[in-house]
Parts: sequence; structure tokens; C-alpha cells
Amino acid sequence: MSEYSEAEQYERFLNWVRANGLVIIVGIALGAAGWAGWLWYQDRRVAQVETASARYEEMLEAFGRNDRTRGLTIADDLNREYAWTPYAALAGLMSARIHAEANELDKAAASLKSVMDTAPDSEIRLVARMRLARVQTAQKKFDDALATLKVDDPGEFATRLADVRGDVLLAKGDREGALREYLAARAGDNNGRVDTELLDLKIRDLGGTPPTPTEAS
Repeated sequence: MSEYSEAEQYERFLNWVRANGLVIIVGIALGAAGWAGWLWYQDRRVAQVETASARYEEMLEAFGRNDRTRGLTIADDLNREYAWTPYAALAGLMSARIHAEANELDKAAASLKSVMDTAPDSEIRLVARMRLARVQTAQKKFDDALATLKVDDPGEFATRLADVRGDVLLAKGDREGALREYLAARAGDNNGRVDTELLDLKIRDLGGTPPTPTEAS
């Protein structure tokens, strides 16, 4: 049984509220404000993603009608205003492709380097890395390309990286090294990530023998 009567307990409660009530009210208000702020932030992020998506579609439409200037302007806007979204990275990949097709290899490399360094998605970063290596190969910067392809933990991209390394080495004139990389790519777990028929042609062109289905598996 309590050492205080109900009346005494009630009086003690009132005294405690008088002493701490402002703190409680402020705490509740701050909690409510924090929750409201978090909801506002989430809503704002969703709205930004939707805007970025719409801008990305607008960019694709511009490139589709050969309005290169407009498309590249939108790509720049996406990278400046929505860099944290995947649409900025995808826009960077697309703008790099446009520059490469126009033989503007320095600009293509710059776009791909930016995606490789800043994209929030690891797979997009690896795609940008491989494309950058191909651009560097077209620039005859073979050693730079090989350095770009060095990845500590490539995961499922190991076979694709080996395939691209083979292409770089072949362009450099290292046929033996190229064959070694192609065979490594062919023997790896491809999961549809590389064209095995094309890889077999590369291997045969260099005097190698593609693995049998049993060996490849």
C-alpha cells in the first residue's frame, strides 16, 4: 500500500506538473515539430525525384529529335540540381554517349569520370568505369584504361571487366594478355552479362580454344 493517500498523491502530481509542465509541453512540441519536419523532408524528396524523372524523360525526348543542345543542357541541370538521384547518373551516361558519338572524347571521359565518382548506385558506377576505359582506349590511353578497370571487389561484374580488359590489351597490341583476359571472362560466371558467342570469336581470332559448355560451367 502507498505511504500517501490518494489526495496526497494527486497533490504531489499537481506539484510535479507545475514544476515540469513547461518542459513536457516543449518536449511534445519539439517532437511533433521534428515529425512534421521529417514528413516535409520526405515529401520534398519524393517531389524532387518525380521532377528529376520528368526532366530525364524530357532529355531523352530532346536527344530523340536530335536536339543535342537541349538534351545536354537538361543533363547538366540534372547533375547540378538533382545529383543525389539516379537520374543524374543516367543523364551523365547519356551525355557521355552523345559526346563520344561526336568524337568529343575528352568531354565523354569527363562525364563518365563524374558518374564513376559520384553515382549513388554501385552498378552504375561500374558501368561508367567500363565505358570510361573504352573511351580512354579510343584516346590511345591504354595504361589509363587498364588502371580504370582495376576494381578491388568487382562481384558480378568480374567477367565484364575481364572482357573489357581484353579489348584494351588487344588495342594496345598485347595479344597474349588479351587472350588471357578473354579466357578468364569466358570461364567466369557470366549470368548473361557478356556475349559468350562474341567472346568465343575473340578467343578463336587470337588462336585460343573456347571452353566447352562443361568447362565453362
